Amino acid sequence: MFDVVISGAGPAGSRCAQILAENGFDVALLEKDVNWRKPCGGAVSSRIFKYYPQLRKLKYTPITGMTIYSGDYHEISYSWKDVRDYSINVDRLEFDNFIRTTAIDAGAQLFDKNLSVDFVTKNKKKIGIIAKSSGGTKEYLGKILIIADGMSSKLAPKSGLKGKWKINELGLCKCAIMEGENSLDKHSMSMFFRAYKGYGWIFPIDEKRFNIGCGTWLEENLTTNLNQAYEEFLNDPHIKKFFPKVQYKEIWKGAYPIPALGVKEKCLYGENIMIIGDAAGFVSPISGEGIHPSVVSGQASAEVAINALENDDVSKQSLKKYKQYPNIKKIIRNFKMKVSMVEFLFDNNGQNLSKMFELAGTDDKIREEVINMFLFSIPPSKELLLKIKF
Repeated sequence: MFDVVISGAGPAGSRCAQILAENGFDVALLEKDVNWRKPCGGAVSSRIFKYYPQLRKLKYTPITGMTIYSGDYHEISYSWKDVRDYSINVDRLEFDNFIRTTAIDAGAQLFDKNLSVDFVTKNKKKIGIIAKSSGGTKEYLGKILIIADGMSSKLAPKSGLKGKWKINELGLCKCAIMEGENSLDKHSMSMFFRAYKGYGWIFPIDEKRFNIGCGTWLEENLTTNLNQAYEEFLNDPHIKKFFPKVQYKEIWKGAYPIPALGVKEKCLYGENIMIIGDAAGFVSPISGEGIHPSVVSGQASAEVAINALENDDVSKQSLKKYKQYPNIKKIIRNFKMKVSMVEFLFDNNGQNLSKMFELAGTDDKIREEVINMFLFSIPPSKELLLKIKF
């Protein structure tokens, strides 16, 4: 019997396991495959250093700028060099193994090649997780069960807390890590909003490697073919100008769904169960950033679990503190604002966004508002929204 069994050893699950293990609790961390690279853009804000200060020693290329393009290629560039801390772009295989190893070093027990498929139930109470491996099935019993195995989780729908994701609740993305000579600014990210409801990106990883991809959003998933959108994005003249060579080495490629409507706040906790990370919707509705919010959810759930175990109370009422955790409440509020902005920005084939960028090109105050909205989650003023709409 473990104190806590966590399904999924990505950023959310690994952070949760680390904090619990550091506080002396027995933790089982189940992972389907530590060699699996999650399809992801890999951009991580500087806020990650609060949780993993040791990342600074790994010599990531500092990211200190971003250029955002509207669907008709109006652009806004912003540099925060010498103003704010730098961000990083990561290869998810390397990054996830780093934070997973950090959890193991803290004392968490990793069980690799274990795919969580169901709960162990006794007297109508979920007391463990059933996982499949090459050797058959195994039961991992725990006082608290934490679901951190992402969008494809088999446990989340079986928990009784949430249903399966619907196609119009998602973003569908496709990306690749490529290598070769390019003219990218190694210290700046590029984000390209499309005329359809979606966007593309180019994130440099180091001197030669970069992550490139695009995605569709919400109901756009029903009308736009992702593979076609991806090929059109790669072959767009505005994109190809960054890549003078004809051929680039494709290190890896993948496609994936992400939550697009923010945190499923009514589904976060139940009797001795919490849902964290992507499985609970901890992904930004505009930018798609999910690594930092997932780490926050892992931290919060661990602290709530510690309190519950110390008080010998793992009830739903006790775990309610997870949803009430200050940083979780802040993320929920922030994501709600972004959800409300998505429809506005993409309205009329992206013309609202284009007009916003046009205005920003002629008015420094508006430019500052737009930058604050995209990069620092500050809602735009009513005056700006009215100017755009009328």
